Amino acid sequence: MARHLVIGNGKMLINLDRNGYMRDLYYPYVGQLNHIGGQACRLGVWCNGKFVWLDDAGWKIELGYIDNSLVTNVTARHEGLGLELHINDGIHQRESIYIKRVVVRNLRSEAKEVRVFFHHDLMIDGNEVGDTAAYYPGNRTLFHYKRSSYFMFNGRSQGGGIFQFSTGIKRFQSAEGTWRDAEDGELMGNAIAQGSVDSTISFRADVPGGSESTFYYWMSVGSDLEEVKRLDQYVQESHPEKLLSRIVIYWNNWLSKVGNDFGDLPPAVVRLFKHSLLIVRTQIDERGAILAANDTDILQYNRDHYSYMWPRDGALIADAMSMAGYHGTIAPFFDFCNRALSPEGYLYHKYNPDGTVGSSWHPYVVQGSPRLPIQEDETALVLFALWKDYERQGEIELSQTLYPTLVRKAASFLCDFIEPSLGLPMPSYDLWEERYGIWTYTTASVYGGLMAAAYFADLFGDYERSDRYRNVAERMKMGMINHLWDEEKGRFARGLVQRDGVWVKDMTLESSLFGLFEFGVLPADDERVVKTMNAIASGLAIQTEIGGIARYTDDYYFQQSDDVERVPGNPWIICTLWVANFQIETAKKLEDLEEPKKTLEKVSRGTLQGGNLPEQLHPIDGTPLSVAPLTWSHATYISTVSKYVRKRERLAATAGTHDWERNGALS
Repeated sequence: MARHLVIGNGKMLINLDRNGYMRDLYYPYVGQLNHIGGQACRLGVWCNGKFVWLDDAGWKIELGYIDNSLVTNVTARHEGLGLELHINDGIHQRESIYIKRVVVRNLRSEAKEVRVFFHHDLMIDGNEVGDTAAYYPGNRTLFHYKRSSYFMFNGRSQGGGIFQFSTGIKRFQSAEGTWRDAEDGELMGNAIAQGSVDSTISFRADVPGGSESTFYYWMSVGSDLEEVKRLDQYVQESHPEKLLSRIVIYWNNWLSKVGNDFGDLPPAVVRLFKHSLLIVRTQIDERGAILAANDTDILQYNRDHYSYMWPRDGALIADAMSMAGYHGTIAPFFDFCNRALSPEGYLYHKYNPDGTVGSSWHPYVVQGSPRLPIQEDETALVLFALWKDYERQGEIELSQTLYPTLVRKAASFLCDFIEPSLGLPMPSYDLWEERYGIWTYTTASVYGGLMAAAYFADLFGDYERSDRYRNVAERMKMGMINHLWDEEKGRFARGLVQRDGVWVKDMTLESSLFGLFEFGVLPADDERVVKTMNAIASGLAIQTEIGGIARYTDDYYFQQSDDVERVPGNPWIICTLWVANFQIETAKKLEDLEEPKKTLEKVSRGTLQGGNLPEQLHPIDGTPLSVAPLTWSHATYISTVSKYVRKRERLAATAGTHDWERNGALS
């Protein structure tokens, strides 16, 4: 379950699997709609009478990207065919155009006729009812359409444009699709099909012995036939080779602002940092939604997906991108949240990329009592991230625009949504969306959100509101210390739950307690924070070669082992990096950074082929579990590297000052 290669431009996203097959195609929003839905759009090769698809066991495939870009770099070698393919995929940085280059190298001395086949298994608008696939003679292309979604396919090779084509019926009665028609190296040329349809096109070239030939293929996406025809003409006039080169140049320049000064971090860590920035960018829709993940293989386990914007994930991802200097990339996120905010001042569980409210499993009523179906940290963290971005970037205009609507309305809700007997937030669902209560993580995030609102109020001279926000936050801080610290255990509780009308501490060891210092409630070197984080680092460590940190003790989600003492849960990338963040924050000298550096190195070695990070890993064999790539995983890696580099700079400067002082004293 993974998407090994991901490319996009903010309004179109394509995922490819380990065989280089297109498996997800999102348009016109990143994450909405999916016009492939996890089906395989195959690539195959016919050579001198023999045909193989790229998922044939005879191929040895290596996946990757051209350095510092969102253009793939894939090598596929088949000894039986005597061919090696070098494949590059990219999405135009501005237009909705997907381009693929396939360089076919003849590994033998004799000449070969080679035909390359591209198969299209679309489910337009998310289903395969009422699709049409047709050959269009006006520009010798093949296109699929339904309502206002059009997909036009074309290409060229040494032998000219499309060599053969066919459309047909798929997955209906005995029909498998035109990909079966291709397997003899010939396509029957059926010009149109409607309903549950697919299509295949081919290109041919004669490749001399020891030589190579280049095949180009592209797909134009738009809302009507005229738009995709215009985009197809643009590719032909510009030449796909030049367009691919421009895509590489664009992303190289996009990354240039992070520079190359990463202290003592090894190249693999730096490479994953830059790749993570690019991957996060692919998951951000240009209208503001930051998507959690877009790997539809998760549908095998639950008839829903991760193609939503959770405000929590979005806020923490926006904070990481802001830390790396990408204010312009994440500014639309805050506008999105401003539009999405409920009249009462809170954000719902999750949202679709178009801004509508997403599906939820949080009920509005439980045992006859009404319940607000929210996770309060999601509202609070948006304010926290907005202030952090202002602190770093100093862009006051965005904050001024959002202050009277987003900031004040959300802060007012946070102030009112209080359990009066405790001074803590009213119960809501936890960040893992699994349980209902008053949670330490949620409380810490609300504190951070209210303090952010107070800082904004000060910024705009709104001192009465500033006093209110700050007073509620300080009362909440005291409530945390009084009700959530456990002296006997010597650490903070996960939270409070009600039993028979009485609030009782939930002492399950929980990784998200890193929020105590992350959101400013207590300094990282506070003894209570230190004891809590040390308990997490030891008690949630996976005692296998894979290592890492679990979410909490006896985590059931995708659970792979019932040996809870040794494997308290699967290692999550974000939880592992939270401990590294604590080590960075509390480092007093350069040597203290060795452990978090080792963690970054280990995470960089645990990516999928191609460099993408999953949500979690199998604790025994290290294979990816749940979705991949997970945007939150990449964003947490970005923030951890950013914090490491800055902390190392400060410690090195301090060490240098001390050396100078000592040398001066000796002289």
